[in-house]
Amino acid sequence: MKTAYKNLQEFISVLEEAGELKRIQAPVSKDLEITQITDLASKSPGGGKALLFERVEESPFPVLTNAFGSDRRICMSFGVPDLDSLAARVRQFIELEPPKSLKDALRLLPMGLDLLRFLPRKLKRAPCQEVVHMGEDVDLSILPVLTCWPQDGGPFITLPVVITRSLVTGRRNAGMYRLQVFDRYTTGMHWHIHKDGSHYFHEYRKARKRMPVAVAIGTDPATTYAATAPLPRGVDEMMLAGFIRRKPVPMVRCLTVDLEVPAEAEFVLEGYVEPDELREEGPFGDHTGYYSLVGDYPVFHVTAITHRHHPVYSATIVGRPPMEDCYLAKATERIFLPLLNTVLPEIRDFWMPWEGVFHNITVISMQKEYPGHARRVMSAIWGQGQMSFCKAVVLVDPDVDFHQPARVLEAILNEVDLGTDLYVTEGILDVLDHSAPEALFGGKLGIDATHRLEGEKNRSEPPPPSPIPPAEKIENALRAVSDLLTAFYVPELNVRNRLLLLNLHKDGKITGRRLVPKLLAQGDLEAFSIFILYDHNIDLKDSSLVLWKVFNNVDPKRDLIRKENRIVIDATKKGREDDHDRPWPDDIVMDPEIVERVKRRAKELGIEEFL
Repeated sequence: MKTAYKNLQEFISVLEEAGELKRIQAPVSKDLEITQITDLASKSPGGGKALLFERVEESPFPVLTNAFGSDRRICMSFGVPDLDSLAARVRQFIELEPPKSLKDALRLLPMGLDLLRFLPRKLKRAPCQEVVHMGEDVDLSILPVLTCWPQDGGPFITLPVVITRSLVTGRRNAGMYRLQVFDRYTTGMHWHIHKDGSHYFHEYRKARKRMPVAVAIGTDPATTYAATAPLPRGVDEMMLAGFIRRKPVPMVRCLTVDLEVPAEAEFVLEGYVEPDELREEGPFGDHTGYYSLVGDYPVFHVTAITHRHHPVYSATIVGRPPMEDCYLAKATERIFLPLLNTVLPEIRDFWMPWEGVFHNITVISMQKEYPGHARRVMSAIWGQGQMSFCKAVVLVDPDVDFHQPARVLEAILNEVDLGTDLYVTEGILDVLDHSAPEALFGGKLGIDATHRLEGEKNRSEPPPPSPIPPAEKIENALRAVSDLLTAFYVPELNVRNRLLLLNLHKDGKITGRRLVPKLLAQGDLEAFSIFILYDHNIDLKDSSLVLWKVFNNVDPKRDLIRKENRIVIDATKKGREDDHDRPWPDDIVMDPEIVERVKRRAKELGIEEFL
């Protein structure tokens, strides 16, 4: 298996040889149409195929999407048979013991030389500068930048490697921050508060200095991935890319700013950000499956566009999972487990379900050693780098198999005591979390579903399980609670804590909280321990949909109502009647006209297999 790709186009060739690439030769539009086709591929079994759109109506350049979007392609991009083998390489380096003798030092010498080979190499000339546009020739409209979803604020560059340098330390950062194209010369620069790019920008703002920025589009797969990785501040992502590639990333100096960029990139944008200039950016159909809201962000002024003679524009489409970014996040989950173990060695594994969109829930298996150990790990996770943004943390025993999601859910629901094992607190949240009453801060939930140790308070003995009542009896009980409860579903799980999923038709006055006393008082519903309320249009039998909604729409402090060993969880859309004054984002849904157009053109496009 190939371990280092010279550039993106070599990776494309390998994908095609492996049967992992589909060429779309019919003309397509960069406005919504490419998104719809890519979404169909992403959500087909196994993630579909990488897509190369050869004839984009609005641009002379082809577009690549979904390149990382399957288990096989993400492993191919790293040149590994599986992601755990790459994690093993990471573990080998971080667990390296200092040499105890000259013989030991000689034994470790090849490993040290290997590390030196990861250092970026500087070139004087590079393919990414074969064609140069500067001054009046700069025009971002030549790029096939996608308008992804109907409510997007405009076209967005979605897979950029944004390169900046600290004004204080001189260290480089390569991050992935979306860029909304405003006009020929400017884009937004969507730096989240916890990202290195934002931290460096504040250094320039404090010094009242213009900040140089360079953006590489279409880098080799290891470099693209490295820009997404949650590395500690100051660690050069080009080193991580070199480590993955087992070969250094060649770099070249920009023509108009004092920065270096990957020499083999397809396109490079050079420019600067002014310290005090902000512009309204968004909305954007984000990886949460919702539109992220409009906000003021810095403006990137482009001073040069350079590219290869025959470049390929690389893009990603994000939205309701599963999509391509899910596989990139899975890579991070596997690669960074050894690094997490350096701080918390008791952790055996962790899993971020796709429906939790990576920052909403993490399930962790751990080896408990003493009473209260699970609570300590919860607190440690919430204080650990980007894991601090996680809204819910669930602790389970090491024998829980994360490869079987249904069994994980059953293990949790069979073990947990709803009266003693739920820990609700508050803390920092990801900027994309819309459920909390305040931006960036809200409720957090810890669940201890590990076995009790000697010295820990025993869980309460559950009463003998009541038989699940017939559907007619459940319907009558719900009608007695409220006519706004329009449907129900009982998941087929053999568990101690049974679930009842409910549709609630909210009228702008009723809240889930108001229904709790009646729900829990209904004798015909006593067989159920957990009630989850969903909006009236949610298909309760769609397991992925109901998990996505509960992970995204719930603020644990407000929306989890507990009484003894039973709880009601309100996963409905919130409004002022719920004391939620922030705007609630819309679900991402494609324009029906585009959906029908693509469906009609399926044979012409060669995508019948995705329908």
